[in-house]
Amino acid sequence: MVVLVAALTLGCDQAPPEKTQGVKPPSVTVALPLQKRITEWDEFTGRFEAVETVEMRARVSGFLDSVHFKDGQRVTEGDLLLVIDSRPYEIALERAKAEVEQAKAQLQLAKSDVKRAEFLVKKGNIPKREVEARQARQREVAAILAEAQTRVHEADLNLAWTEIRAPISGRVSDMRVDVGNLITGGQANSTLLTTIVSFDPIHFVIEGSEADYLRYMRLGQAGLRPTARDAQHPVAVRLADEKDFIHRGKMDFVDNALNPNSGTMRARAIFKNESWFLTPGVFGRMRIFGGESDAFLIPDSAVSSDQARKIILTVKDDGTVVPKVVTLGPIIDGLRVVRTGLQADDRLIISGLLRARPGQKVTAEPGKIEPRPARSD
Repeated sequence: MVVLVAALTLGCDQAPPEKTQGVKPPSVTVALPLQKRITEWDEFTGRFEAVETVEMRARVSGFLDSVHFKDGQRVTEGDLLLVIDSRPYEIALERAKAEVEQAKAQLQLAKSDVKRAEFLVKKGNIPKREVEARQARQREVAAILAEAQTRVHEADLNLAWTEIRAPISGRVSDMRVDVGNLITGGQANSTLLTTIVSFDPIHFVIEGSEADYLRYMRLGQAGLRPTARDAQHPVAVRLADEKDFIHRGKMDFVDNALNPNSGTMRARAIFKNESWFLTPGVFGRMRIFGGESDAFLIPDSAVSSDQARKIILTVKDDGTVVPKVVTLGPIIDGLRVVRTGLQADDRLIISGLLRARPGQKVTAEPGKIEPRPARSD
């Protein structure tokens, strides 16, 4: 875009008329804006994130006995990664099983005592209260047996947890602890061993502005474009070293509230990644369907900048140059979309912009705006 000098800004007084007479005003080329029904594709910068991320921590404490993976390798769900010294847990399991057998013997004895008491009470040799006491003892021993069996399940589970296996498929990071170190497990401050991130599929996360969010909601209310909450709009991403949007995916999530600090709305797309080429943390540029509309298209070179404003120069029927403040959109077919500030009958200066000054007379020569291939960034 051409940057206007201070003398050309809207806040300046109009240039004084030429004092010399008989001099032909400078020539410029003008054209009416191109009107076209366009499909808009909005672009956002974001980065890829793993669908699943797991911090590998032991569920039981003990000395690290062996490591069964190489740093950075691919792993499949269920693969053995680490082994903690299992001998203390094997002993605990055997102890729990012995307690079960002891409780079973006590229960068997208690049942026998109850049967004898029931026989003797019928003979009148013992009071009924003795039967009730022995029945209570039987129930107490049965509870002891159930508790012992629970300790067996717990000891068996702890023993199984000495083998740390991959909970998801993905790529493992490096090992954070060497063999022989004591690992703390099953607590909030348990030892971090490594991490695993999934690769296929993979998410792409963006932060859209409040203005973009409101525009999409308005389009949804008007029935021109379903919101991303209601439809999985197709998207495409290009990486930093790519010229084209070659990675295809679809929207699958929009957050439930704007971030009060940044005023942005978080949204997410999902991509297949069978080759594992797309990596969590990599930045990219995402293009998403933004709806269809009737728009004015002009050459990007016809737009000037006045601080934060974008300006175009038009020519009235008497040849006077008139600046207009416009709101711009994306580039489509090599031309810039003008959202507001331009009329269909405005004669826009598309060539000779440096020879035109606001309020000055020019000689307008007719031209035409033609679509052309978009310039690669």
